Amino acid sequence: MEKSFEPRDIESKWYAVWEAAGDFRPRGDGAPYCILLPPPNVTGTLHMGHAFQQTVMDALTRYHRMRGFRTLWQGGTDHAGIATQKIVENQLAVYGKSRHDLGREKFVERVWEWKQESGSTITNQMRRLGASVDWSRERFTMDQGLSAAVRRVFVQWYRDGLLYRGRRLVNWDPVLMTAVSDLEVDNQEKDGSLWSIRYPASDGGEGIVVATTRPETMLGDVAVAVHPDDERYQTLIGKTLKLPLTGREIPVIADDYVDREFGTGGVKITPAHDFNDWQIGARHKLNPIVILTLDAKINDNAPEKYRGLDRFAARKAVLADLEAAGLLVETKKHKLQVPISQRTDAVIEPMLTDQWFLDLTSETRVDGKAGPGGRKAITEPALAAVRDGEIKFVPENWATTYNQWLENIQDWCVSRQLWWGHQIPAWYDEAGNIFVGEDEADALAHAGVQPVGALKQDEDVLDTWFSSALWPFSTMGWPSEAPVRNERGEIVANWPQDQAFLPSAVLVTGFDIIFFWVARMVMATQYFTGKVPFREVYINAIVRDAEGQKMSKSKGNTIDPLDLIDGIALDALVKKSTSSLLIPQVREKVEKRIRRDYPDGITAVGTDALRFTFAALATYGRTINFDLKRAEGYKAFCNKLWNAARFVLMNIEAPPSAPARPHTEAERWIYARLRATLAEVEAQMQLYRFDLVAQALYEFVWNEYCDWFVELAKPALNGEDKAAAESTRYTLLAVLEAALRALHPITPFITEEIFQSVAPLLGLKETSITQRAYPRADDLPADDASASADIEWLRAVLTQVRRIRSEMNIAPGKVIPLLYANGSAADRARADKFAAQIAFLARAESQRWLAQGEEEPAAAAAIIGEMKLLIPLAGLIDLSAEKARLEKEINRLEGESAKSNAKLANFGEKTPPAVVEQEKKRVAEFTATLDGLRAQLAALAKL
Repeated sequence: MEKSFEPRDIESKWYAVWEAAGDFRPRGDGAPYCILLPPPNVTGTLHMGHAFQQTVMDALTRYHRMRGFRTLWQGGTDHAGIATQKIVENQLAVYGKSRHDLGREKFVERVWEWKQESGSTITNQMRRLGASVDWSRERFTMDQGLSAAVRRVFVQWYRDGLLYRGRRLVNWDPVLMTAVSDLEVDNQEKDGSLWSIRYPASDGGEGIVVATTRPETMLGDVAVAVHPDDERYQTLIGKTLKLPLTGREIPVIADDYVDREFGTGGVKITPAHDFNDWQIGARHKLNPIVILTLDAKINDNAPEKYRGLDRFAARKAVLADLEAAGLLVETKKHKLQVPISQRTDAVIEPMLTDQWFLDLTSETRVDGKAGPGGRKAITEPALAAVRDGEIKFVPENWATTYNQWLENIQDWCVSRQLWWGHQIPAWYDEAGNIFVGEDEADALAHAGVQPVGALKQDEDVLDTWFSSALWPFSTMGWPSEAPVRNERGEIVANWPQDQAFLPSAVLVTGFDIIFFWVARMVMATQYFTGKVPFREVYINAIVRDAEGQKMSKSKGNTIDPLDLIDGIALDALVKKSTSSLLIPQVREKVEKRIRRDYPDGITAVGTDALRFTFAALATYGRTINFDLKRAEGYKAFCNKLWNAARFVLMNIEAPPSAPARPHTEAERWIYARLRATLAEVEAQMQLYRFDLVAQALYEFVWNEYCDWFVELAKPALNGEDKAAAESTRYTLLAVLEAALRALHPITPFITEEIFQSVAPLLGLKETSITQRAYPRADDLPADDASASADIEWLRAVLTQVRRIRSEMNIAPGKVIPLLYANGSAADRARADKFAAQIAFLARAESQRWLAQGEEEPAAAAAIIGEMKLLIPLAGLIDLSAEKARLEKEINRLEGESAKSNAKLANFGEKTPPAVVEQEKKRVAEFTATLDGLRAQLAALAKL
């Protein structure tokens, strides 16, 4: 082994070795264990959320693979309809072209070219993280096999009366010119205005004043609603108002939806441009009036003077005309939630368009034929799967979120107005009849009517989430009964065999897509396979920065996980973090923060330390705060393991013989600690408490093996008892190798590197640690309670000696006399048994028991059970000098503590909470240190 641990050197070689050897493929005849990778966007790059989530998945995968399960981590990427199309459209825009200049066929070819050139970025980054995905089975949501599954599902749901085409309100992006899902919309708080407008009564009365944040939509109003019990408007209900600027009259209707305490109690109803108004309009059978074009300009349904105006220009014109007419009653500032497209930053418009919908709410088929509707056939079985325990959420409170959404579900808009994606397998004849099939011939073969004229395929594509909903079974080869091959002719799935992996063991995902993905996978998988897609859903936390703030490029607190792994200089980090920020003030703010938080850039910690950090943070909480200092701490852990392994190997020249029974108490103690650690790891892995797994392994490796057993082994290695030395060498190796296997799921690279040096000395045949079995507590010999008690006594003695040395400022290399007083017969027996070890490890030049009645000398003392341990201080320290040193340090810290307390007293309401908390922490640290120093000074005063 090299003298120092260099992560970059070992990480670059081992992943390629594992992948080439096929170590990630399912093997053996154990029970199947499958994890589905949430397919990242093919446009994506690895971020902290990915890195955290994939660390958890990889730890589970490697653990179960080593446990003998026939393990599959099924991977692949999502075609990311909107994101991918936008990238290629932006590339065309550089040359002054649009997709329409190329035409659909050529544009789609161009997107496929981009995918071939740039679509593997994130999967290569996953390899850097150590993700042991079976890449030989990698899928893409638009590959041939998955596309066939998408067509089969669409056609079957249509023929079962569950898919329909209808005119409904959807979230509309007027820049992309497509419907978008709720997940692609950010509701942002903005400063706006609330305008109050008078709608005069048709009979000449004052009418009703309504308030709106979108006055341009009044051009499409079809009614004003009031609460049926609102006494102010009883005489107006059923009558009409004059809709300003339009010349139209609209009715006053009564509806319980209206909050009579809010504003004037009158609500304008625009069913074609507001989701709540759409519901009211449907209840009252009001005809919606669309007043916007698909690119958000005023259309011909509005008065002529506003036609062709952009919606925001129209807003200004409408307000000016209302004011001129004396109908603008009031304008006041107002905070409002504005729906913003994640892809274009455009304000989303509720738009009435023709779309395809999956029925999830009807009791019977939407095509009028006999049979169950979407609620009975899809929604209720998905609810029952969780209610009946077939699917379990971890933590279990997320089941409530899942249930609430399904219980209040709306039909799913599955169509998108894009070119990149799965083109909807529906055709229209010249009379508007719809023909659905897996291809045109299949559509005609199942047609109920003869087509009128030529057929034309629907130009829309399916929502990206549609193909993702099929991921649990489409990736296994469904619906083909023959092996599915990729473009290179390699088999990537075989449904007759691979359905053994369904349901998968666990889905690891974030709470934000419980609705969009988790629930829809349950719906689709149950409907088409009769099985649930997974047995458990582990909802991982969201990664935030060290202060608990959401990570955001505009805040400058995002971290690229590869920068943590490889390190990055300050100037390069500033450039990387600010290059995409267009607003100068934001760019300056981000640069200032980065230079404050990372004055020396980011030091490389390596993949293993990063993964251990994520594991240690993985509690059941909703969020985790990522602190770079913790990652640096776990790099120190890796260094500790490396150095301990080097010590072991340097003390073993030839393979040691395995003893019939460990020779020394220290060996039997370390086996007992290993057994307890492995039992804890096994229990916590079942509960997905990765933080407690990491804690148990850290405690064992750092404290018990490296700090204690390696030290306790030294007397045996350097002693005269050859049998004890040989047995100790073997135990050092065997326990180290077991610890490497126990750590491997979390820290794969360093454990493989050390294993390669350890394995030959133990005569192991496996060429990789990935092929070794995970260590089990039950495979180890039963605990030797007597040996464990003896070693705990020895540790207590050595710990107290070290404490006294530290407190009394006695140099570690200085030999000391040890005295024992009081104590039981067991204490005396142990002191005699471990005299050589104590002399060696405590650097004790002498050890003796005080005679009964013998006066204790001036000494530093410690109590261990019934026994008193004394270190006579005569000749060891200069009492006067040590007292002076302590007094000086106490004075200095009292001054620092006073400064911090003064700062806290002067802080005001505007002081950032983080600054206040930091100063409180400083005061607490000063107080604790001062307490210790004062105790030391008091102890010296008694000597």
